[in-house]
Formats: sequence, C-alpha cells, structure tokens
Amino acid sequence: NALVIDGKNHLLGRLASIIAKQILLGQKVVVVRTEEICISGNFHRSKLKYMSFLRKRCNVNPRRGPFHLRSPSRILWRTVRGMVPHKTIRGTNALKNLRGYEGCPAPYDKKKKLVIPTANRHNALKPRRKFCTVGRLAHEVGWQYKDVVAKLEAKRKVKGALYYSDKKKLTKLEEQARKNVASKIASYQKIIEGYGYA
Repeated sequence: NALVIDGKNHLLGRLASIIAKQILLGQKVVVVRTEEICISGNFHRSKLKYMSFLRKRCNVNPRRGPFHLRSPSRILWRTVRGMVPHKTIRGTNALKNLRGYEGCPAPYDKKKKLVIPTANRHNALKPRRKFCTVGRLAHEVGWQYKDVVAKLEAKRKVKGALYYSDKKKLTKLEEQARKNVASKIASYQKIIEGYGYA
C-alpha cells in the first residue's frame, strides 16, 4: 500500500528528506499536488538559484547532462534523488518507489491523503517569512501546464464539494435511523459490547 501525501503547503527539502527515508525502507510513496509545494525564501531568490542551475551543463555535449527538469513532480523527484544513494542498486530501487503528480489524478482523488506536520510550512516557517511555490517557479523556467492543471483542479474541487454535501446528508440519515431503532436493539447492543465491539 502506497502512502499518498498531499504536497500542498509542505516545504520542499523537509518533505523530500522524509520521503527519502521512507522509500529507502521500501515504502511506496505517492505525492499529489506537487505544484503547491513551497520553498522558503522569496520567489526572486529561488528563481536566481534555478537560473544558476540552468547554466550548469556539459561543455562538450550538453545532451549528456546535467538535465534540468522543469515540471514540479520532477523537481521534487530530483530533490529526493539528492538524498538517496542513487548510484547503488538499493538507491535505484528506492527511487522506483516514488511517484509524483501535478494536481490530483483519478485514483488518488478518492484516497485518504496524509500531511507531514514537521514538513508543513505553517509549523516550520515563522508567520511573516516569505516563500514561493514550486508550481510558480516551474512555470517561470519552462513548465507549460500550469493553466491546464489549474483547470482540472477546479473541476475536481467542484466534484469533491458535491460528493461531500451528499455524504453529509447520508450520515445525517444514518444517525436518524440509529436513533429510531435504538430502543429495539438495546438488548443486542449490550451483548455486542460485551464482546468488545462498540
């Protein structure tokens, strides 16, 4: 079973370090909404760092690397790779356990998502500190799907809101049904509770 992590409002380095440890232990990890991951420091500083990284290339043949990955999911992947012994078999196999996605695609939109309190921006940064998102940085350096992902996310959120309102109605009905039959099933309920079930 994969751990599904919601990347929104998590700091890139702190999130990556926890993911690196988990994948090395053999745990499969899926990170959704990677475009909402945060980087501390103002945007201009992060962009200057990335532009400096873009200048690093093989003088003889740039196709040999280093490769400058533009999408948020791949930026996360490369950050995690730096925390894993990726040139060994163990490290290579560990990196196969990591999947990253922009937005929240089909199988994971209906799964429970985790947050990591120690990596969360609200816990790790002081309230007035500046930060930027990986999505914005990626967009500025050549990622072309920011608008597409935003459109799909808006659709997903509308669907999610409808599902949640329906679920609330159902839970209300269930509670009412339990109240209606509470007196009839009281004797059975005592027997069930005697066996340690609520």
